[in-house]
Amino acid sequence: MKNKILMFWFIVLVAIAATTVIIMKPTKLGLDLVGGSRLTLEAETTKEISKITPDVMSRLKVAIETRVNKLGVAETIVQQAGEKRLIVEIPNVTDLKQAKAFLGETAQLEFKRPGKSADGTEIWTDTGLTGRDLSKSTLTTDSVGRWVVGLEFNSSGAKKFADLTKELVGKEMAIFFDGQMISAPRVNEAIYGGNAQITGGDSGFEYEEAKRMVDLLNAGALPVPAKIIEENTVGPTLGADSIDKSKFAGIIGLGIVMIFMIAYYRLPGLIADVALIIYSLILFALFKAIPVTLTLAGIAGFILSIGMAVDANILIFERTKEELRAGRNLFTAINSGFDRAFTSIFDSNMTTIISCAILYFLGTSVVKGFALTLALGVMVSMFSAITITKNFMHLIFGTGELKYPALFGLSAKEIGTSYTATETKREKARFGVLD
Repeated sequence: MKNKILMFWFIVLVAIAATTVIIMKPTKLGLDLVGGSRLTLEAETTKEISKITPDVMSRLKVAIETRVNKLGVAETIVQQAGEKRLIVEIPNVTDLKQAKAFLGETAQLEFKRPGKSADGTEIWTDTGLTGRDLSKSTLTTDSVGRWVVGLEFNSSGAKKFADLTKELVGKEMAIFFDGQMISAPRVNEAIYGGNAQITGGDSGFEYEEAKRMVDLLNAGALPVPAKIIEENTVGPTLGADSIDKSKFAGIIGLGIVMIFMIAYYRLPGLIADVALIIYSLILFALFKAIPVTLTLAGIAGFILSIGMAVDANILIFERTKEELRAGRNLFTAINSGFDRAFTSIFDSNMTTIISCAILYFLGTSVVKGFALTLALGVMVSMFSAITITKNFMHLIFGTGELKYPALFGLSAKEIGTSYTATETKREKARFGVLD
């Protein structure tokens, strides 16, 4: 009994911790709930890349995801649609002027040396040193407080930069960003160590200009150009309406289930309802702690998992009633009911989890949200049914006989008497219960 009391207080502490997480942490909502924008990008071929292959699309997807993350927009989803299109969903963003430019730009940094064309005209020629040789870029200020872009080259880039500056001592070295020359400083001496700064010429950079350059350089160049071919906006009003309807559906569904459990299973049904509330708190706290982005499909998975959690309790209670009809005492019937139902619960939950795994790894973003919330719900329901409900049942009913069969929705005539006192004593000893 002492262990059961300790388990009871552990469950109470878990419920309190879950409630605290729910109150303290914000809920991550998807595009369909909070509103935002959806962009469709189409990859375009270049002279170097004449065909859009799956590998090119994979690299483009990673590059776009990196760029979107640099925007600081949380929970953005980038998914491939067809052979050469990407769909970018950005919650909480309705003004996409900056984001569209950010996603579409090539972010090509080039260092060039002075030269002459065939007709003697002065031109800038390539050096082979580009943004691909960078390790990272930083936003900083110079000695007089002007915004500058700091460059840190990787090992091969550091060597290229040292050789180039050594070659161009006393000459200008032009720095081009996306085909536009932004500065052409004179090289006074060779620069070693792999670090440099772009000052933006005599006028310097504005903060936004320098920050944009740093973000784009850190995001990396796109493997191929990506043209925005479609743009849709989901208004916050639609999202709020969806949330309200989802809440209403969830409350109604949960209420009907709880009423049914009490009406059919009586006191055990009430215990199951309490366990269901704790289950919901734990699961919702997990959604916030991970965090899980809740979409309409994700909420559907959450509500469905509630039904599956109740289903586990129904299996347990039906097995327990069978044991009572067979003449087992209350303590033995409860334990046997849980033991006999566990295999069915485990098998059904495992098949659901396997299905969720397949949906998550092979499905689209919407399907992934449904699969993730359902899988988490199923796993938490195992703890709810096997631990919470069982612990509460033992604490309330103790180890005695069933004096009031109606508490289990049974009549006195349905309770069997075939279980002997010796068998009862043996079962109690098996479960470590002393008279």
